[in-house]
Amino acid sequence: MKLVSQIQITVNEILEYAEPSRALIVYDDQSALTGMISKAYHEVLPNALSINFDQTPAEKILEIFKTLSPKDLVVLIQSSSFRLDAFRIRVQLFQQGIKVIEYPHLGRVLESEYETYLDSLIYDSKYYRTLGPALKEKLDQSHEVKLLSGDHSLVFGGPMESAKLNIGDYRGMRNVGGQFPIGEVFTELKKLEDLNGNVALFAFGDRDFAVNHGEKDIVLKVEKGRVVEALSSTPEFDAVLEDIRSYEGEVWVRELGFGLNRAFTYEKRVQKDVGIYERMCGVHLSLGGKHAIYPKEGFHKKKVKYHVDVFARTSSVTIDGDVIYKDGSYIIPLSPPVLSDL
Repeated sequence: MKLVSQIQITVNEILEYAEPSRALIVYDDQSALTGMISKAYHEVLPNALSINFDQTPAEKILEIFKTLSPKDLVVLIQSSSFRLDAFRIRVQLFQQGIKVIEYPHLGRVLESEYETYLDSLIYDSKYYRTLGPALKEKLDQSHEVKLLSGDHSLVFGGPMESAKLNIGDYRGMRNVGGQFPIGEVFTELKKLEDLNGNVALFAFGDRDFAVNHGEKDIVLKVEKGRVVEALSSTPEFDAVLEDIRSYEGEVWVRELGFGLNRAFTYEKRVQKDVGIYERMCGVHLSLGGKHAIYPKEGFHKKKVKYHVDVFARTSSVTIDGDVIYKDGSYIIPLSPPVLSDL
């Protein structure tokens, strides 16, 4: 019942879906977690058209998509990631004005992590819709962001790009929906060279897109926006750096991401999928020149390939001297309390 209640909130409050608009559930049965989430959606949307992806020809699925109208809803529940040849499902559906919610790579979630994953789907409207905009406002006006990482500090010494929100609030947006779980505010420096210092990483996305963490933190030394050294590194992390350097020449640090999802923490992880864990309540960065959200001169899409998420061991974060994150929680000065227990 807890999952069904949460899916009801997702459908009604986040997606703002209501009949007589049509709903379509596309699922597979390759993992137990897809089965659990699919069952909940079928209970919440009893009139929805249901398609088993593995048992339905691609041509038929495409034909059904073409019959949908703006404000209809498509739910994609995937053990891996659905592919229909060159058809980019979410992009095409958004172009049709369709509301889309995706649950990708559920087959990578270990059974022991199911409870954590399902907790990450809980939507606290007050928390996300207060904290997200408050954090964006401070980042958009900032001149310096300092990340304290144990004995190390990493300083973003200049203005930031306009921060983007992934907080389950699509009011006023052209595209309604996205990939779940949600919970992130992200940005990057307007001038990437304004980044200097050291940062300790407790985990990183490896070649298999898993959340790789060792016994010791890896300390990155960053000069003028580039990684110049990795202390206490591992063969797996060295391989990631080598992949980036061999293709792009050097390792840039681009995204500054603030995960808001309190179901994921340093201790509570989804080990096999970095894309899910990216929402963890804390700070992540990206390595590599790829970040399509913020075009930069000299970073042509044909010359950059990598966007590797890495996770900072974060003692605190300050924006222009104000502490906004400390000891695993966000603190936004001058804004009302927004944190509550899951």
